[in-house]
Amino acid sequence: MTEAMMKGVSLRGIRACVPAETRDLAAENIIPDEAERERLMGSIGVRSRHVARPGILTSDLCQKAADGLLDELGWARDTIDVLIMVTQSADYVIPATACALQSRLGLGSCLAFDINLGCSGYAYGLWTAASLMQTLKVAGRPARALVLAGDVSTSKLMEGDRATIPLFGDAGSATALEIDPKADDMFGVFGTDGSGAQHILIEAGGLKHPLLPPKEPHSPERAEELYRKSRLHLNGTEVFNFTLKNVPLLVKGILETANTTIDDVDYVLFHQANLFMLNHLRKKSGLPEDKVPIAMETFGNTSSASIPLTIAARLSDRFETPQSLVMMGFGVGWSWSAIKMTVGPMPAPQVVELA
Repeated sequence: MTEAMMKGVSLRGIRACVPAETRDLAAENIIPDEAERERLMGSIGVRSRHVARPGILTSDLCQKAADGLLDELGWARDTIDVLIMVTQSADYVIPATACALQSRLGLGSCLAFDINLGCSGYAYGLWTAASLMQTLKVAGRPARALVLAGDVSTSKLMEGDRATIPLFGDAGSATALEIDPKADDMFGVFGTDGSGAQHILIEAGGLKHPLLPPKEPHSPERAEELYRKSRLHLNGTEVFNFTLKNVPLLVKGILETANTTIDDVDYVLFHQANLFMLNHLRKKSGLPEDKVPIAMETFGNTSSASIPLTIAARLSDRFETPQSLVMMGFGVGWSWSAIKMTVGPMPAPQVVELA
């Protein structure tokens, strides 16, 4: 694991956005037996999810979150110096979705690029933006950044897949950062183990397994194979084993890096993978239940948006005073990340809907 420390960056605001349409497991018609549905929902902790209708993209959700947050903070659009989009459901192959959003948000010229990460991506995005802000020369004001994070994961699920459809929902988010010499130090821990890449995988769609044929059209059999490989494959057993092996070490690592204990942390925000897994992690890591908020019941697993969404959904009223937060992502890659930082005072984070 890579450990890091940074000075002088404050988190000024968070907003999350979800599609207005909701769907429960009964409506999916993949588990006819009601008792079996109830057992599954009790285990994964998801009773309904917000699902993007056709035509709603991750960029739309993040744009609505960012527009509202910038207006609430009163930040002029031309004062954003860094724009990072963390997503695995980009609008285009090229250009980066961040470039398109720079124009759509009415920002001035700024650093703008995408980070292709999911479960661990939020902390990576925050740390990357904060690091870049430290290097910028900005006259007359502090440097500022927007980190947009989210996915429309439901667009990549195989119809009828009982391993993924009950679990995943869609969401976007916006987080505002600003240089502040008085800010408490930030601490980070990051790591990767690519040997687990095949366990959360969309195999087709890149150059290795292109969906477009090089010359002649694909045969019907090859087209069907590529269609299946273009949907999300999730090996739940391997994900569970990876998480229980690595995340308690990540909890220990971030507390040691920050030279603190859980007694001095107000909340630990885990990526919202599934309830059964989160309860195991909390117990194995020795974390008090009241310090580990869960926001899966009506949102599901929302990829890189899950941490800011949990903050907005469960801790909205807590930021009139500073809160010590540990934010931890883990999963696809294998990739993991953790940040410990003090957040607030700031406006109450909100969850808004996009119809």
